[in-house]
Parts: sequence; structure tokens; C-alpha cells
Amino acid sequence: MIVLLSNDDGIDSPGLDAVHEALEQEWGKDTHEIWVIAPDGERSGQSHSITLKGPIRARKWGPRKYALSGTPADCVITAVLGIMPHKPDLVLSGINVGPNLGTDITYSGTAAAARQAAYMGIPAVALSLGDYKLPFHFSPLARFAAKHLNTFVSLANSDHFLNINAPNDPAEDRVPMITHPCRRMYNDRMVSFSAPRGDVYWFLDGTPIDSDDETDSDWDAVQRGFISLSPIHLHPVKNEIENAYKKAFVPDSLHNGF
Repeated sequence: MIVLLSNDDGIDSPGLDAVHEALEQEWGKDTHEIWVIAPDGERSGQSHSITLKGPIRARKWGPRKYALSGTPADCVITAVLGIMPHKPDLVLSGINVGPNLGTDITYSGTAAAARQAAYMGIPAVALSLGDYKLPFHFSPLARFAAKHLNTFVSLANSDHFLNINAPNDPAEDRVPMITHPCRRMYNDRMVSFSAPRGDVYWFLDGTPIDSDDETDSDWDAVQRGFISLSPIHLHPVKNEIENAYKKAFVPDSLHNGF
């Protein structure tokens, strides 16, 4: 199997190294062809941005390992269409330092790398650790991913990627739970700094994020010590709200035609 590893924390992230190490330990160095193509620095919060103007620099870091000047989505695009001689069978993005729960995936570069792979018809999994506090326990989640490569590929299709979050805990063999994304409430604020020459600089700040505690959500699962597996559909459909717009804008006589 050809596996591409990427992330949004950068080429030197310990979470990325943990996945690479787990793959080699679980399968042996010669079982899978592992590529690492990741940003040359942190790209957290860059969502699914891509580079449309200007080049993307690729710097070789080792055998089948490259650091790119672009975004996480750029890394997948450049890897598949440029650097790699063969299309990967699976893309693993992460392990991210901190959670990507619920609506976090809108902003997450970790999720974006997996989403981009799914757009390109490649099975993809985003991996995140559910805490920002040291010490980080990447190994249990990395080993979980390594053990289930074949299952990830067998269940994949071009309509979704898999978003996995795990507790930041050294305990092994945690039970997985199939979940749905929660709703995250961001208590953001902007803090300003006035420079001597009159320019004003703004910094995003805020209090801790609140999450709904709906049963079987990804947040609920991680808080209860489970590994959360959320299939994220690329083309979400919410028929209830569509019907409300039809009633407001479309004449009754045309409803059956839409």
C-alpha cells in the first residue's frame, strides 16, 4: 500500500513522526511505501486554502520526504499531481496537536488535507489529539490508525473523509465510537496594538471554546474516553431547510419540478 502522510503542524511535528513510526512498527519498513509531504512550518487554521498565484517550493528532507511552502491542501495536490510517481492508496493527515471537533473542521488544515484527498478520489483520514496540554500522547492514536489501514481503505468512497479525534491519554486499546460533529461555540475577540507610527495591529484572542454535549457527538465521545470516528460528507444535504426555502421562494405549482 502507498501511504501519504501530511498535516498542518509542519514537517517536524512529533504527531507526524508518531504516525510514521507506528506504520513501520505495525507493518514493517518494507510492507508499505510511506511518503511524507507536509508544510515547511505550521499552517494551523488555514482551512482549505490553496496557492493559485506563484510557485510552491518543495525541499527534500529525506527519502520520500518533502517540506512544501504551501498549505496542507497544496501538499496533497502537489504530492499526487507532481512529486509522487504513483497515486497513494491512502492519505493520513496528522496527528494534529489539539482537537478538530465539530465545526473546527471548517477551519482545520488537518481536515483540509484529508478533504482534498477525498476530492481527488483517495481514501483519507484526519487524525487529531483532543488536548493542547503537555505531555502529548500520540502513540495510542498512531497505533490505532496503523492497525486499521485496510479498513479505512475498504470503507472509503469519494463522498467523504474520516475525521478521528482521540483523548490525550497514554491508555491503549480505547474503544472507537462512530459519531457526528458537534457544534462548537467560539468566544472570540480581537485585541489591538497601536504602533508608534500610527499603524494598528489586531490579534485574534478569546476564552476557551464551548461545545454542545449532545450524546454521540464527537465531543461527547472524546470527553468520555472513546476514540471518535466521524465520517465527514463532502456534499452535505439538509432537506428540512431546503423545503423551507422552497416554500418561501418557489410557487406551489413548481414544487414537484425541483
